[in-house]
Amino acid sequence: MYNLRFRQVHLDFHTSPHIPKIGISFNKQKWQETLKAAHVDSITCFAVCHHGWSYYNTEVGERHPHLDFDLLRAQFDACKEIDINVPIYITAGINNWAAEKHPEWREVGYDGRYTGRAQNVTDSGFHNMCFNSPFLDFLCDQIREVAGLFPNCDGLFFDIIIQGQCCCKWCLKSMAEKGLDPTSEQDRKLHAKMVLKKYYKKTTAASRELNPDMPVTHNSGHVTRGDRDVLKYLSHLELESLPTGGWGYDHFPMGAKYCTNLEYDFLGMTGKFHTTWGEFGGFKHPDALRYECAAMIAYNAKCSIGDQLHPCGELDESTYKLIGNAYKEVKAKEAWCKNVQSVANVAVLSSVAANSEHPREEDSDIGVTRILLESHILFDIIDAEMDFSKYKMLILPDDIVIRHDLKKLLDAYLAQGGKLFLTGKSGLNADETEFLFDVGATLEGPSKFSPDYILPNKDLRANFVDSPSVCYTRSYRIKVTDGESLGDVYDPYFNRSYKHFCSHQHTPNRLDPSGFACAVMKNKVMYLAHPVFIMYRGFGAIAVKEYIVNCIKKLLGDDLSLTTNLPSTARITLNEQVAENRSILHLLSANTILRGGEVSLSGGNLSRAGNIEVIEELLPLYNTEVTLKTRKPVKSISLEPQGKELAFEHIDNVIKINIDEFTCHQMIVLHH
Repeated sequence: MYNLRFRQVHLDFHTSPHIPKIGISFNKQKWQETLKAAHVDSITCFAVCHHGWSYYNTEVGERHPHLDFDLLRAQFDACKEIDINVPIYITAGINNWAAEKHPEWREVGYDGRYTGRAQNVTDSGFHNMCFNSPFLDFLCDQIREVAGLFPNCDGLFFDIIIQGQCCCKWCLKSMAEKGLDPTSEQDRKLHAKMVLKKYYKKTTAASRELNPDMPVTHNSGHVTRGDRDVLKYLSHLELESLPTGGWGYDHFPMGAKYCTNLEYDFLGMTGKFHTTWGEFGGFKHPDALRYECAAMIAYNAKCSIGDQLHPCGELDESTYKLIGNAYKEVKAKEAWCKNVQSVANVAVLSSVAANSEHPREEDSDIGVTRILLESHILFDIIDAEMDFSKYKMLILPDDIVIRHDLKKLLDAYLAQGGKLFLTGKSGLNADETEFLFDVGATLEGPSKFSPDYILPNKDLRANFVDSPSVCYTRSYRIKVTDGESLGDVYDPYFNRSYKHFCSHQHTPNRLDPSGFACAVMKNKVMYLAHPVFIMYRGFGAIAVKEYIVNCIKKLLGDDLSLTTNLPSTARITLNEQVAENRSILHLLSANTILRGGEVSLSGGNLSRAGNIEVIEELLPLYNTEVTLKTRKPVKSISLEPQGKELAFEHIDNVIKINIDEFTCHQMIVLHH
């Protein structure tokens, strides 16, 4: 496995040909001093940017017209002198220089228009290239050139690895040869996958022509859960997830909880920007970057912070003070974050991984991730190729399609004593006429009402609700037979329509229950009749969350290994360092808040402003209690990196600890 360093910078350098004096302020000594002061140990530097310009002496492409020296070589040599790694960036999916030289290489949509961020001739933005055109050969020539000139670089980073449903002349010819119909969206998507596979094979081979061990990563802004065919072309993973760039603060944990079970080292990629990439002069608060880096190492990742180098070539002083503030803390904590394994009670079988036609992010996955993070239940996210037996319970959120092979795996898991938590469509046959598992109830199809209301049993409902609460998504009708009913569904008087409606939103509930259950449990299987995770993702109702969490805990029973009084805004993870015979609890806390709003703008690449999730201050938490069932005896507990021993209660295999105070991030190390 290729091992990454902990403290990386991804140094964007997409530079217009209309800006003069490129690199004029580059100074080797100042460059080195700035990076050392910021505790940076790896930095991705640019060979070729989205504008298509090269920043090294090239014979394949064209050096930026206002750059009069080999800037990449100067940056590279300066870093290597002080033991800083240098992966090299090459744009792949978009290249404006190549698009202008060869417009026939551009990707063409089914509507006959060029694709990309600049479709009209007067639009500002980048052009998508087709990997099925001769552009791919040109790109491979660039890759071979860079790999030959910088054989001791620390990897090649390829960006914007996306192939759309292209209908350029090469794609039309290729589809005809393969018997595919370009008028069929399904065939166009299938062909795009074929083209993308060709891209991965050819570019990875070009990267490793001289050095078979050259690290390679292909970035499409995401690691798609379950898409394992791509992994063989990667040496490691980079999870692009800028919280203020539209991803939010719960996006990265969702990716990390999946990647932690892949046999690849991975890093999280945030940015120093207030918004997202390409923002000159934008700075997030130092406390936000501290929290984001702490979260990366808590979720078993290494760190990468995105920056954008000014065309003059000088690193920005304010930016690297900001980065250094965060990386100083990461450096002090690395010893407890190397070679770790996640410890979890629960696994979520990802909807994206199980259903190949799903988009890259599915509402059910997002909803279940938020529920588990906020309720401090230890969990991983898995695909069907991962080991189910490690977990006490599997959650299949809302819309998992259970095909024959998956059904066999789940049956074997149940036979071995595992527990199954099913919601919405998950657990139903393809026709939605019966259950695939014995849940102790019969299925009578989808409800004709939406929304409806539920009144869970007293021990399962929210502690502030004793009357039917609205469920915003359509349920399935279930009649309990030999299972345990977990509550009642109450129907509305009627659905809202032009014929009959009541008040501003929906019709109130009838006074008597419908005779259908909202949830049922039999032995080690529980089923909830609503797609509750999609509902929580969409509406964030606390009453819904407490109902879901109480149901999860009821099914888990004694297998729930951790409880804490942390607030829902805090996060907790548990990792194990087997070689050091110790476990590490990570406590994370930050208050995020939505700032900004809908405002029309002009100029730049943003036409409208919107809400941005920000962290401005980190407030201390006091008297944090954690109770943990441990798999190994605990000899001592310490707070790290402070090196302070912590008192604890130890009864049988249960430990109880209390943290008087912590801010942002605290590691609690259990020495076995």
